[in-house]
Amino acid sequence: MLARLREDIACILERDPAARSAFEVLTCYPGLHAIVIHRWAHACWRRGWHWLGRFISQTGRFLTGIEIHPGATLGRRVFIDHGMGVVVGETAEIGDDCTIYQGVTLGGTSLYKGAKRHPTLGKGVIVGANSQVLGGFTVGDGARIGSSAVVVKPVPAGATAVGNPARILHAPDDAAREAAAAKMGFSAYGVTQGDDPVSQAMRGLIDSAAGHEHQIAMLWQALDTLIKAQNPDVCVPSDAQRAEAFDAEGLKGLVK
Repeated sequence: MLARLREDIACILERDPAARSAFEVLTCYPGLHAIVIHRWAHACWRRGWHWLGRFISQTGRFLTGIEIHPGATLGRRVFIDHGMGVVVGETAEIGDDCTIYQGVTLGGTSLYKGAKRHPTLGKGVIVGANSQVLGGFTVGDGARIGSSAVVVKPVPAGATAVGNPARILHAPDDAAREAAAAKMGFSAYGVTQGDDPVSQAMRGLIDSAAGHEHQIAMLWQALDTLIKAQNPDVCVPSDAQRAEAFDAEGLKGLVK
């Protein structure tokens, strides 16, 4: 138990720049307190002492604002940052080196007793603030759940899920961002860099419209030049669009 505690403290000191000393982490970090209390509650639960496990869990909830069911399974070096309002269901499984922020729910969508009702998080998963992961599916190793996302289906390893309902991102720039973040230890809050699929689709449509306008302007300019060279008496319509006026950059700025 003491070895796990030292490991947890070292993990927090590594990931949280605000952590100044092991003593500060040990005495002032509710996420650490919740994990230690959960280990006691989980040990009771596994031995069949369900009431005692629930009572210890309830005490931890009262002291920390973090509710972890004693039946849930937590891996090593799990970091619950701030933690207020975190809820972890009975059949949830959290892998090693996961990071969970405040307001997160690892909940269930089924009422069948004994079924796997809550999610399984792989290794190194980051779950952003106020996000909800609901159901008995798996979030793959190294995945990111964006803040306030509502995830109701599996997330592949290394992918990022954003939005409500959550959409899965596989963009190359997302992979590059995660590679850069890995050099700093982890990617806080699972924040994405303007790569929401709806925004990407809108920017693509805007770029396409801008390209069409450019082509039309060039066609009219070429037609005007050709007509003037071969038949000056033929007039090009006065409202023919020879110049581009489509503000693509301005429109894209609205959907960032």
